[in-house]
Amino acid sequence: MNLPQMSTFPPPKSCDTFVVLPDSTKGGHVVFGKNSDRPREEVQEVIYQAPLEHEEGSKLQCTYIEIDQVGHTHAVILSKPSWMWGAEMGANEHGICIGNEAVWTKLQSDQDNVERLLGMDLVRLGLERSNSAEMAVGVITSLLEKYGQGGPCSDVEPQLVYHNSFLIADHQEAWILETAGNHWAAEQIKSGYRNISNALSIGTKIDKMSEGLKELAQEKGWWSGNGEFNFSEAFGTDEDVPGGRKECGEKLLAKLSEGGDFTLIQMFEVLRDRESGICRGTDHDHPTAGSMVSVISHGSGRPSCHWFTGTPDPQRSVFKPFIFTNNVKISPHIQSPKIAVEEDPAKVIPRFAKKVNRTHLLYRRQQAATENGGSIVDTLRTLERKCVQETEACLQNFDPERLSEMDDLFKDCVDSELKFYK
Repeated sequence: MNLPQMSTFPPPKSCDTFVVLPDSTKGGHVVFGKNSDRPREEVQEVIYQAPLEHEEGSKLQCTYIEIDQVGHTHAVILSKPSWMWGAEMGANEHGICIGNEAVWTKLQSDQDNVERLLGMDLVRLGLERSNSAEMAVGVITSLLEKYGQGGPCSDVEPQLVYHNSFLIADHQEAWILETAGNHWAAEQIKSGYRNISNALSIGTKIDKMSEGLKELAQEKGWWSGNGEFNFSEAFGTDEDVPGGRKECGEKLLAKLSEGGDFTLIQMFEVLRDRESGICRGTDHDHPTAGSMVSVISHGSGRPSCHWFTGTPDPQRSVFKPFIFTNNVKISPHIQSPKIAVEEDPAKVIPRFAKKVNRTHLLYRRQQAATENGGSIVDTLRTLERKCVQETEACLQNFDPERLSEMDDLFKDCVDSELKFYK
């Protein structure tokens, strides 16, 4: 086999994404969850982008490159590294949720340093341009094939470069989309549960794939052409480590969904599992920078509800609910300051400047208050449980005519959390 030289690319230290489908959840909703593990110096913010109409022929500036814009983009809520355009995870107004993971493949090369679309850009683009999980697969793969993926995935670790996998869910199904360079494979998930981590996981069940994928594997000597084609065996560089995060995540999902009544709270529990490494504290070099859990409604007038921490380490953080409304408001205290002053190039902070302070108010207050744990963490957990109970009770018999009452839900929860840190 002719393997590329990859010694300059350290294996990615990244995160986990989970989904439990309606046949295994309480109420028959889809429950989606993700931890975003990022370099320690990085700050994650939560932002809302309203739906927009765009002029024909207009362009969109992503993190590194400019691409063609579409006529209409959907409303999105995103948890994102504050320095980039793209997002680690998020949801849109149609109940689509997407999270991505760093993966290592045999197509890795020095060309991955070239600035193209980041996997995080593709997450945001998929959310802004899709109204179903399957449509998001098509959006992401078409952009991947047209523009490619590449460029530093961190502003403090310029050597952090990787390919990407995605878990995409809507109210009835999920898709796993895994990439190797500009090539890809996708698997449809209709029941049970599924999680992804930092290795290719799609085997012989491939529901969609890039043109010429099998032929490329044969040409490279990674598949003989006999028997069933296995994507992860052909293009992956490593098997999942026995006892690693992916295996532990599978066991947690299996245990907690066994009775067919998996809940929002149980996804919190999965994301807070420290022993497996799914949850990483701030002492880790790649801690959990932000977390997200969504309950995607199957209809009947009940809106989907998306819960974000916006702060590191879910064991020390509070999940706060967000619901899409026509006039939704989001707190400025969970958004990072805008650093670059583009009107004056001399004042623009260099992309890889390590000492840029991008912390938002909630981040600073939460880190200071919970540094030594103690009773404040117990108080926060009590606050969270009460919020879950009240939100679930409200959504149980939800009246769509009263949707506007949810305009300030997320903002008020951020403000309430801040009061506990003073």
